[in-house]
Amino acid sequence: MWTEQLIFIIEIIGTIAFAISGAMVAIKKEMDVLGVVFLGIITAVGGGVTRDLILGITPPTTFTKPIFAIVAIVTSILVFLPWVQKFFTKNHKFYESTLFIADSLGLAIFTVNGISVAHSVGFVDNIMLLLFVGVVTGCGGGVLRDVLAGDRPYIFVKHFYACASLIGGAVCCLLWQYAGGMYALSIGSIVIIALRILAARFRWSLPKTHISQQSDSENQNKIGE
Repeated sequence: MWTEQLIFIIEIIGTIAFAISGAMVAIKKEMDVLGVVFLGIITAVGGGVTRDLILGITPPTTFTKPIFAIVAIVTSILVFLPWVQKFFTKNHKFYESTLFIADSLGLAIFTVNGISVAHSVGFVDNIMLLLFVGVVTGCGGGVLRDVLAGDRPYIFVKHFYACASLIGGAVCCLLWQYAGGMYALSIGSIVIIALRILAARFRWSLPKTHISQQSDSENQNKIGE
């Protein structure tokens, strides 16, 4: 019983974190209140809805337990309040830090939550499915947020995002077999948050293509000629 309550509290925290992330991106894009709320909801529950559809859970939990959508709506409206927007506008570094923390916390919580849900419906031995569902749950809402905001998905261009989710998810899956669910969920989350912090601190990133840069250089040379 206590375990279920703890998981519920963790899910609420993750929902709030991702809703803040989505709402702040919408405000940066100068959207109206509907856009802020919509982006907040999509970021908070988008990954979970995708997870449930993959696992065959219909209707998705978001619609059978609307508490998560309600929390996302309330959080987004609070972020939209004029004095909150004014505060973030005046404190750009605090805005960036808050967005980073909210995104990292949401990523960690929802990655391990996705693995937990997959376990609960009977997918215990399929490690590939567990990892895939974990990453989708953790990253899916953020991808939808960025696409709707007109940006390249954060997971493809910034630091160590999806990789942190994948590594933390792998740790969670391995520990689940030997240490039990709560230890696996806790340590998996800590690993993801630690990797995000280290990636931001030391500017870790995956190799990127330089084709576009080379093309720009060639075009400039042709113009110069």
